[in-house]
Amino acid sequence: MLTVRTFRRPHALRGLAQVALACLLLLGVSAGPASGAPRAFNLDLGARADFVAQTNFVQCVGASMQMMLNMIEPGGDRTAATQLKLQNLAREWSGQRPDGMERQGASVRGWATGLNLLGAGPYRLAGATTIDEALLVAAQAMRLTGKPVGLLMWRGRHAWVMSGFRATGDPLVAGTKVTAAIVEDPLYPHGSSVWGPSPAPGATLSVEALGRQFVPRRSSSRFGNALSGKYVLVLPFELDSKTISRV
Repeated sequence: MLTVRTFRRPHALRGLAQVALACLLLLGVSAGPASGAPRAFNLDLGARADFVAQTNFVQCVGASMQMMLNMIEPGGDRTAATQLKLQNLAREWSGQRPDGMERQGASVRGWATGLNLLGAGPYRLAGATTIDEALLVAAQAMRLTGKPVGLLMWRGRHAWVMSGFRATGDPLVAGTKVTAAIVEDPLYPHGSSVWGPSPAPGATLSVEALGRQFVPRRSSSRFGNALSGKYVLVLPFELDSKTISRV
């Protein structure tokens, strides 16, 4: 089961998925089941120069936004001043904490909304029941849009960017399985004494290795929404019924 959470955005952009599929048809490439054995499919949208470390221990969202913008528009700004502006934008749109305490960081809601306000979207929040489902949806989104995906880590306490993947075949074809994710952890090289070391920028992690830190968002009455207890993604396109049915 896949849950999609949509927030109001200021920019109404064209359907990128439909454009991508149209290009495939013009090139004579089929998005349906192919004859013969499936071929491995690898995609990496990032360059290592896109990586930006967070400047303090609360700006993981601002740093992740900065890396995503660098991948979407190569040659972007990697300065600390820009990261702070992005963090403040995301924090402004994050809303109040459920417990009423002052928010130090930024939420996934502010993350997605900030990207949309900057014209990098459309981005949506989505929650998946299993890690395999989450990675397949992320791969489909990157395959169709050419944009990175945000991952909510550590049960909701940290942010990473998924810049690519390895799969058994084209993720648009039924039956494909994602076998690894290419990730960027803005906390590198510090890591966590609880969750483990930060992977190097552009590291390729198996599903098992990723699953040690990419886990479902904590379930609590304070987080009474559709994303509670789910693997949470910041996705660069709006899923349609056909895509959901293949997951």
